[in-house]
Amino acid sequence: MEGEVSVAGLATSLALVGVAAAISLWQRLGLERQVVWAATRALVQLLLVGAALALVIEPGRNLLWSWLWVAAMVAYAGDVARRRAPEVPGIMWLAIAAFAAAAVITLGVLFGFGVLPLEGRTLVPIAGMMVGNSMTATVLVARRVVDELRDKRDEVEARLALGQPAREAATPYARSALRSALTPQIEITKATGLVFLPGAMTGLILAGVPPTQAVLVQAVVMFLILGAVATTTVVVTLGLVRRLFTPDHRLCWLPRPADAK
Repeated sequence: MEGEVSVAGLATSLALVGVAAAISLWQRLGLERQVVWAATRALVQLLLVGAALALVIEPGRNLLWSWLWVAAMVAYAGDVARRRAPEVPGIMWLAIAAFAAAAVITLGVLFGFGVLPLEGRTLVPIAGMMVGNSMTATVLVARRVVDELRDKRDEVEARLALGQPAREAATPYARSALRSALTPQIEITKATGLVFLPGAMTGLILAGVPPTQAVLVQAVVMFLILGAVATTTVVVTLGLVRRLFTPDHRLCWLPRPADAK
């Protein structure tokens, strides 16, 4: 395969980690140990995942193993969301529901309409990109919804006092949170190809795939990510609005992050 990286090439690339550590030492940032640890941990994790993936997606392997891998990724992503935003009540199950909904929609479109062949070698990487790229937006929108409703509690309660139901009273703040979470992904999508070359496209070109074909695959991936981010953020937002109000339309107490620990 063209672009194959040898062990010597991998070892040589570690010099770039040394550059990052050297800059930390030079500027007295105190981050050199974290840089080395992060690089070492990433390498070990990737080697382990690569070995496991080789077993799961090898030709002839039952596709059920790939689906189980996807389910495990969704469950783990929910736990990551919980650890990143502990101040958001019920974020883990909301995130799992959001990732599951995004998986049904995005994977359903790509594989259901034959955009990509449904095989382990396509299912697992595509699902991984969907979950991984939706994670930041999912956590961001959850935090913004809680922050908006907590910081503007007086406005929300005034709307409730005027007779608006909980969902209507929370709508302006939910929309603001959704815009904040979706805007970065929209900007990334707009800048793709002009400002930077995405990882999937770069990897395919390095592997010897013709650039035109790599561009088509990258476009599919970008649309997948955009659809997944929109789906996960709206599911989390609607779920939080429902969860943060009582059945009789009163806003629950929302402690600040420092108070929630």
